[in-house]
Amino acid sequence: MKPGDHPEFFRFPPPEGRSRESSIRLAKDGRFFHEGAPVAHPGMHRAFASWLRRHPDDGRFILSNGYDWSYLTVEGAARFVRTVRDQEGHPLLELLDGQELELDPEALCVDAEGALWLRLADGDPARFTPAAQLEIAPWLGEREGGIGIEIAGRFFGISPRNEDGAA
Repeated sequence: MKPGDHPEFFRFPPPEGRSRESSIRLAKDGRFFHEGAPVAHPGMHRAFASWLRRHPDDGRFILSNGYDWSYLTVEGAARFVRTVRDQEGHPLLELLDGQELELDPEALCVDAEGALWLRLADGDPARFTPAAQLEIAPWLGEREGGIGIEIAGRFFGISPRNEDGAA
């Protein structure tokens, strides 16, 4: 049993001389920073993404590995589409935490800055990283003045993103 399985885990005080506040930051482009420097190690980056959750009491973003936890700053989206690759003509997405999923083209939307977003099955929005947005280009198309995704001969328009993040 991990300490994180204890019902009071998120209420335990930090170790003596430490704080639950951290200098870790998730930038709006999907990169983690620590003390102002980018987290360069891919394994650490993926670990941070997999540990990201909300504190059950105050709703702030935290990193928790089940043994300890701390707050971090999230500047935009908390979830990201990291890469897109072709799987027999269909886009296969990899999220920042390593999870893979097939693209649901009807769950796409675009914000006012031109960034592509995906509504995940759990309802959370995930922003495409700049690299992932370039990788989806082979499926992008235009019809009747609207931009969309074309998969297996079907065209799916991409709607504007609402203020609440929904498509």
